[in-house]
Amino acid sequence: MIDLSKIKAIDVHVHAEVSCHDPEDPVMAQYFDAASAYFKAPRERPKLPEIVEIYREQKIAFCLFTVDCESGMGAKRISNYEVADFAAQHSDICIPFASIDPHKGKFGAREARDLIENHGVQGFKFHGICQNVSPSDRVGYPIYEVIAEHKLPAIFHTGHSGIGSGMRGGGGMRLKYGQPILVDDVAVDFPDMKIILAHPSWPWVDESLSMALHKENVFIDLSGWSPKYFQPQIIQYANTQLRHKMLFGSDFPLIHPGKWMDAALKAGFREEVLPGILKDNAAKLLGLA
Repeated sequence: MIDLSKIKAIDVHVHAEVSCHDPEDPVMAQYFDAASAYFKAPRERPKLPEIVEIYREQKIAFCLFTVDCESGMGAKRISNYEVADFAAQHSDICIPFASIDPHKGKFGAREARDLIENHGVQGFKFHGICQNVSPSDRVGYPIYEVIAEHKLPAIFHTGHSGIGSGMRGGGGMRLKYGQPILVDDVAVDFPDMKIILAHPSWPWVDESLSMALHKENVFIDLSGWSPKYFQPQIIQYANTQLRHKMLFGSDFPLIHPGKWMDAALKAGFREEVLPGILKDNAAKLLGLA
C-alpha cells in the first residue's frame, strides 16, 4: 500500500516497454527508434527493475502499463500479468494498470476481469492510434463494461502520437483515432468509469478541456510534453476551473519525471495548484486518499 506521506508525486503515465523475460519485439524496434528520435530520448528502454529504481530515487509513485497493439500493429505485447506481478512486489510505489486491445472484445473482457479480481490491476490504458480503432467503437464495449463495473479508471491516448512520427506513412498510424471527442461517447455510456485523457491532446487541446469541464468523470493527464511547451489554455484552466481535474504524467521513458517536474515549476502553474496536479488529484482518483 502506498504511504502518501512518503512520496512527493504520483506519475499516472509510465510505460513498460521491455519484458524481463522476452526479447524486444522486432516489429516494435523500428517504432522505438523513431520515437526516441522524435523525443530526443535514449534508445535503450529500461526494464521494470530499472524503472522502479528510478522512481524510488525520485520518491514518486507511478502507474505502470504496457500497450496491447497486437491487432493494430502486429507487435507482441508485454504480458499484463508480468506487469501486475511486478507491481505486487513493489506495491509501496507501483500501481498496476493493464492494456487490452479493444478488438479482443468479450475474450478481452474475460482477461480484464481476471486481472482485476485475481491480480490487483487498478486501471487500464487504451491507445486508439496504435490499436487502429476508435475509442468509441463498440467492439471495445465488453472490456469497458468490466472496467466500469469495478469503477476503475481508464487512460485513453489523445492527440498527436510520437509512435510513427517521421516514419514512412507515419508507420501506418492513423492520427484520427487520437481525437479526444471520440472518447466522449464512452464518457456518456460509462459514467462509472473514470476517464483520463492522456497528453495535452494537441492539435485538439480545446476538445479535451471542454470534455473535462462537461463530464464529471473525465480528467486530463499532462504527459508526453514538457510543461514549457504547454498551450496557454492548459495553464489557464489548470489554474482555475480544472484545477482538480489535471494530473501529473511523464510518459516515461520518453520523458524523465524529474525533468517534467522541474519544467512544471516554471510553466506558470499557481503555487497552490501544483500539489493537486502532482499528487492529490491522482490520489483521490485512484482511491488512495
